[in-house]
Amino acid sequence: MTDRSLPTATPTPAPAPAPAPAPSPAPADPLPSGVDGPTADAWSALGGPAALLDRVSFHGPDAVLPSRLPVRRLARATVAACSLAAAELAAQRSGGPVPEVRIDQGAVATAFVSERHLRIDGRAPVGFAPLSGFWQTADGWLRTHANYPHHRDRLLTALGLPSDTGPERLAAVLREQPAATVQERAYAAGALAVAVAPARELVLPLVERRTVDTAAPRPLAPADLPAAGIRVLDLTRVIAGPVATRTLALLGADVLRVDSPRLPEAEDAHADTGFGKRSTRLDLAVPADRATFDGLLATADVVVTAYRPGALDAYGLAADELLARRPGLVVVELNAWGWTGPWSGRRGFDSLVQAGCGIAAVEAGADGRPGVLPAQALDHGTGYLIAAGVLRALTEQRTGHPGSRHLRYSLAGTASWLLQGIAPTADPHVLPNDEPYDSARWITDTDSPDYGRLHHARPPLGYPGAPTDWSRPPGRWGKDAPVWR
Repeated sequence: MTDRSLPTATPTPAPAPAPAPAPSPAPADPLPSGVDGPTADAWSALGGPAALLDRVSFHGPDAVLPSRLPVRRLARATVAACSLAAAELAAQRSGGPVPEVRIDQGAVATAFVSERHLRIDGRAPVGFAPLSGFWQTADGWLRTHANYPHHRDRLLTALGLPSDTGPERLAAVLREQPAATVQERAYAAGALAVAVAPARELVLPLVERRTVDTAAPRPLAPADLPAAGIRVLDLTRVIAGPVATRTLALLGADVLRVDSPRLPEAEDAHADTGFGKRSTRLDLAVPADRATFDGLLATADVVVTAYRPGALDAYGLAADELLARRPGLVVVELNAWGWTGPWSGRRGFDSLVQAGCGIAAVEAGADGRPGVLPAQALDHGTGYLIAAGVLRALTEQRTGHPGSRHLRYSLAGTASWLLQGIAPTADPHVLPNDEPYDSARWITDTDSPDYGRLHHARPPLGYPGAPTDWSRPPGRWGKDAPVWR
């Protein structure tokens, strides 16, 4: 493989993530018969014992998440790794053996587009905003993300356009400018626009893991759910991080999402990813709110962050500071573009990483227009990998490997795995399953006091005793008290 650095401020045709340590390799010896290669890769990257892999199997329809790239295999592998990590921790807490894990590909496919299946009292959520999407430029294509009002305003400011600019005017302006020039002007203004990159080889890790000290973890009593009693501070937004914490909440964790009151969230997005969790707002620049946050941190077991690198440092919440203040903590960091190189501090979303890593070029249509994956697979896949990493860390801490844990993920790392690390098809000797796919099998309805009737995807985890739904519906963003249950 080769790797390509991200561009600096000098305009270049298109970006690619910066070089970083290679992903954890698949086992050196041939995999035993029946062991899924991508699941083995993910499990190995998470430090999971290879002896457990033969407990994983798949069933259900193969004709899901169709794509030129192996999205189905990525999706089911991330859910399998998360399910196996949950089963492993459940066994550790109960004292029994690790049970079999059976993953239904239909359930996985439905969960990976949960935001598209969601109906809020019969209403479909708002999707991409009018100024978000692909735009033809003077020398190629550009992808913008302007769903949040502040990102939309910054994009228009960067281009010198009035605040009431519509899609037609934006398209006309972008057709006259090089993609990389707009990309860098947007970046300088705090907006989000990425030149569509050609397909290329990337080398980025799926996860970076380190043990920081030898602190003993907080004892956990036997429980029916693997994460019961675990306290998770959720400092994430949009999809990937919230999917991870939504999954930990499913498995029994007390998840409290904390947001700034000065950075509003889209209610529709929160309605999809807020299941099982509570949500509060604290302004860390206000002494009283900061004291409340510090009190929560003092008894937290896990902190998951997904802000742009450096954004929390000004508040003394960099990973190393968190770990020093709270020995035994599991700290997860997620970013868009990887943790080294000139793009490591840039903002990004799944759609932008697809564009910048070459996925949009691979999925392009016959007319040359860039394409997209059949799901926000980088977001959802990374979310399940984050949850799996947290569960594995909790298990390791309680099975002879104490110490605080620091885990790092990136959407570009997951993109690298999809592009180079997963074979397009499964074992050629395995006959495809032609079972028809009907998403309705994995959809249910839940009443929410705040949102009304929610029509939503069920969780896809598959092991004996895995919850089939969340213990509570989502509440309004930021409405809960900043206290642990």
